[in-house]
Amino acid sequence: MSDLVKGHEVRSRKPVPAYLATKGSPLTVDKDQYATIQTSTRVLTEEFTLDIRSGRAWKATAGSIVRISTPEGPQVGDLNIWNLHNPRERFWASRTRQLHASHLSTHDRLWSTLPYLRPMVTIIADSLSWYTFDQNRARVHDLLGTRCDPYVNSLLSGGDYDFHCHSNLTRAVLPFGLNESDVHDVINLFQVTGLDDKGRYFMSGCPAEAGDYIEFLAEQDVLMALSKLLLLLPRAPLTALPPLLRVGPTADDNFQARAPAATSRSGGFGEDNEEQMIKCCRPLKVEVFRLEDDTLLEKVGWKPAEVAPYKGLHGLGVPSSGRQG
Repeated sequence: MSDLVKGHEVRSRKPVPAYLATKGSPLTVDKDQYATIQTSTRVLTEEFTLDIRSGRAWKATAGSIVRISTPEGPQVGDLNIWNLHNPRERFWASRTRQLHASHLSTHDRLWSTLPYLRPMVTIIADSLSWYTFDQNRARVHDLLGTRCDPYVNSLLSGGDYDFHCHSNLTRAVLPFGLNESDVHDVINLFQVTGLDDKGRYFMSGCPAEAGDYIEFLAEQDVLMALSKLLLLLPRAPLTALPPLLRVGPTADDNFQARAPAATSRSGGFGEDNEEQMIKCCRPLKVEVFRLEDDTLLEKVGWKPAEVAPYKGLHGLGVPSSGRQG
């Protein structure tokens, strides 16, 4: 068989995901159970709206519901999560990407770091679940990228700017006893991203409209922090790009979507760009709920997530005492 034929066979071979969510797997949720939780009567316990160029952190106890929404239209945000009692356990973006997908939606779970490896939250509702992918194969709620930060900005543009998402998240967690070293890779909510034909990261316009939202069920006691994203693309930030062109009869149908052509980030942050970015910065609203029926979680068989059951010592044996006779 010629190398040409072999190459064609390799390219045409459909890949198999490394991790498959089979029935009964920890990667698979009981959809009926979570639907019951999501649709049950709830009581608002906290709500706030993020200011421009800001971040904020808040607590959510196990079994509570957190809704993050775009009350005035397109806006993206960077989310961090820690175990409320142990910040060493925090959201692990790369493992979550492996276990589920590069972009998340309803019934996907956000997993924690080793040695814990358990769900931190589960997505129980997503008003953008219809998006699937656009003509550039880009999807929404991004795990491919990470937060913007002042270091890469200074490196690439030579300028200083203090209100990147990394900085916003750093300020947000200080009142909870955390610091910059605790800020970690994020899930970019409402952000559409993908990889081009050379594997390079790109961003497209945010498809969220006024009232779009994503909801999480806290699988353990968590501290969450959110930064409102300011990004400058050539001539326009993400939220200022042309509106999404939807293909199909309604947004409720499961169909492909077409988005504006992908474009890459250009330039840096600073006084020249800040005014333009602020004009396109819209609110992000956070609401935290508890279930009105405080016995419902037990009734449906839900319980807080447990750490991974590994009990080994990584091949390290217990040394003998060396005692003789």
